[in-house]
Formats: sequence, C-alpha cells, structure tokens
Amino acid sequence: MAGTQLNEQGLPASYHFKPDWEVTPRDTRKMLDEGANLLVIDVRLKPEWDFAHIKGSVLVPLDELEARAGEICSMVEENPGCSVVTLCHHGVRSLKAAAFLREQGVPNVKSIAGGLEAWSLGADTSVPRYERQGAKVWAAGSIPG
Repeated sequence: MAGTQLNEQGLPASYHFKPDWEVTPRDTRKMLDEGANLLVIDVRLKPEWDFAHIKGSVLVPLDELEARAGEICSMVEENPGCSVVTLCHHGVRSLKAAAFLREQGVPNVKSIAGGLEAWSLGADTSVPRYERQGAKVWAAGSIPG
C-alpha cells in the first residue's frame, strides 16, 4: 500500500466503506482525541499488537473472543454510553468480531475500516505499518528475518 491514494474519508481510494458496520480511522481518531467514551477492541495476534497498536485499546485476539465475550459485555455494562469498535490489520477479522459481539448483545459495534493499515496511512502515521505471515510480523517493505 506504499503510495496508496486516500479518498476524502482517509481510506484507500478503492476501499468499499460499509457505514452500517464500519467507522473510518479518521473518525475514530477524532472521537478518541475528543475524549469520547470509546472502547477499542483489538482482535489481532499478540505479535501484531506488540509491533504496533492504538494507545488505550484492549487486546482480545479473535480466537479468544468467544471465551472473553462476557468480559467485553461487562466492560460495556459498567460503562454506560460506551461505544465499541473493533480493530485488526486490514478490517476482515474486526468485521467478524463486530458481527459476533452484536450477536452477543453489544449494541452498534463497528469495525475500524481498513484496520490498522488504514489507521497508519490516514489517521496516525506515527503508528508503524507492518506485514505478517501467521504470527510472524515485520516492518512493511522490509525483508522478513
């Protein structure tokens, strides 16, 4: 995605945004900057989280989500008015997580469109971009070692 053209929403120009299920990285960043009551659930793997993450987000890998759904529901119940967004690398796992959490009764959960990749390109360029294969993670554009 080096040299990726971004649209007015801060997403890659070819990205098909789903407003009922997604929120843009820029809008999420604005909410966080303004102190919104927002819970960011990061569903990536621990090595991805260790490489780069959004400050204040909570790591709940997708393969642990079902077992930890009660924990997330409790966080929401203990924090009235809280909005929940999910995050992964490119937006696929986080959409699955949002759908699952909605099924569990968490209202209006949305995925951060384009994941941390789009976040790094359009919302906060200080967050490093990366590539991965399985649990192995390396800086974007570098040769995996």
